[in-house]
Amino acid sequence: MSTQAGRSCPLHYRYRPQVFAGPASLGVETLYVVGGIYGNVVALRRVLQMKREEERRTGGRVDLFFNGDFNWFDCDAESFVEINEAVLEHHALRGNVETELAGAGDENGCGCNYPDYVDAAVVDRSNAIMQRLQNVAAAFPDLCARVAALPMFCSVEIGGQKIGIAHGDAESLAGWGFAYESMPALADEPVASSQYRSSHETTARIFREARVAAFASTHSGLPFLQDFEVDGRRRLVINNGAAGLPNFEGLRFGVLTRISSRAEMPTESLYGTTLESLRFDALAIHYDAAAWLKRFLDQWPAGSPAHEGYFSRITRGPDFSIELAVRLAPGHRGISNRAAAITP
Repeated sequence: MSTQAGRSCPLHYRYRPQVFAGPASLGVETLYVVGGIYGNVVALRRVLQMKREEERRTGGRVDLFFNGDFNWFDCDAESFVEINEAVLEHHALRGNVETELAGAGDENGCGCNYPDYVDAAVVDRSNAIMQRLQNVAAAFPDLCARVAALPMFCSVEIGGQKIGIAHGDAESLAGWGFAYESMPALADEPVASSQYRSSHETTARIFREARVAAFASTHSGLPFLQDFEVDGRRRLVINNGAAGLPNFEGLRFGVLTRISSRAEMPTESLYGTTLESLRFDALAIHYDAAAWLKRFLDQWPAGSPAHEGYFSRITRGPDFSIELAVRLAPGHRGISNRAAAITP
């Protein structure tokens, strides 16, 4: 087993799926689950604007839930304060980045718990970004203490259904069990793409123990929506990928997860599905990509670890498509007309 910092999963990151089985911590009508802002203040401002726009349009309330890694590239004091103070005004979990902000040592690195299929150079760059972010955070101990006090998981009730909110997966703050690469294979999926897939039996066990209708997560970088049958009932995992980074090749917007007791599909939905009384959708966060790129380059010029690790994704997106993100059983598959229109 590798001992490289950033590969390990600290014991205090871990929990059991049963932590989601208790009473929900809050009840809402419509929730935006926003994971992986990654210090992109331009994307954060757009999310806040989206909330206000839907509330004006529908007359209903929209709650925000930031489920971790809202920090990353915000290595200037102004952005760091804006990101964290804004998040703390809403519901939030801490991610591995927030957990390691005030880390006294470097044994955990970024706390990302990277799996073996992630290249060692990626891990080293992430550890270097974390060190720089920790240097900025050291000037704001009170703010960091408030962030460190955030929980690692939460259960939310929406429309009579209980939803588990996690940063990583159902068993660890930095777990990769809800990564696209880890999801149980589809019946028509090539065997070669299933090398790291978990089993349907494992997923069923997690849902039985957690007693939730769905999980919403982030952490692992690629968005998707996948459904399962567990004891005769349909269950979902929805991962928003990253709110502050492009998620699809050639498309420079972030993604958030919208969960609502309102039955209608939002006109801006990229893809989604209905589960009993709830509507689940992936929404694009159309932030000003040029403005964000300028801010990024001001802090992370060519040759810096963040530039080497993320410039390509920020400017071109990952090698991933909206079609790949839709992992639903026959009868539930399909993407919105809007998504089809913007797919390269």
